Amino acid sequence: MKLRWIKTHWTIKKLFSNYVWDIPNNENKVYLTFDDGPTPEITQWTLNQLKKYNAKATFFCIGNNIQKYPELLMEVIKEEHSIGNHTYNHLKGWKTNTQEYIENTKLFDKEYSKLTNESCKLFRPPYGKIKPSQSKILRKMGYKIIMWDVLSVDFDATITPEQCLENVLKNIIPGSIIVFHDSVKAYSNLEYVLPRTLDFLKQKGFICAKLT
Repeated sequence: MKLRWIKTHWTIKKLFSNYVWDIPNNENKVYLTFDDGPTPEITQWTLNQLKKYNAKATFFCIGNNIQKYPELLMEVIKEEHSIGNHTYNHLKGWKTNTQEYIENTKLFDKEYSKLTNESCKLFRPPYGKIKPSQSKILRKMGYKIIMWDVLSVDFDATITPEQCLENVLKNIIPGSIIVFHDSVKAYSNLEYVLPRTLDFLKQKGFICAKLT
């Protein structure tokens, strides 16, 4: 298992204050997010779990996936969750030319607009890796760059579902933005963790809200 920063340290948040890491509030709101979808069956399962608890969330989608599975994108929107741009091809910013990265982000928006007649101004860089030059351009284009306060690490097959759940429950506070993945790779952990997380949040009086 790789060593990862499960809870984002305040120094990182301060150093990269142009990014949204959390949303402090007095209403006990937390923000569940799901990356890399939409994915057949898994995204629908995720929506069903959220609906059981009247929880809202934000789905950071890959453009290529919304092109392949437009009906799933529309189902997420129908359930009144919000959508974020996760690039068209899940590009790693640190290893991608800035112009190519921006064009790939625009390609997502083109596909999204074609399906919804709307624009999407929430953005999460795949892997959390983005160059300052890429960030600057995207923010000038009106994007909010959404990072996270808590990383579940559900995508890592070397950790147990129990450890994944612990990653989340030990670190959630009001205002936390939590990362999950509605992907094939993450499903074995997500299937265990998401219902238990939602139940925990309900018992503790948290409200699951979507990002806007």
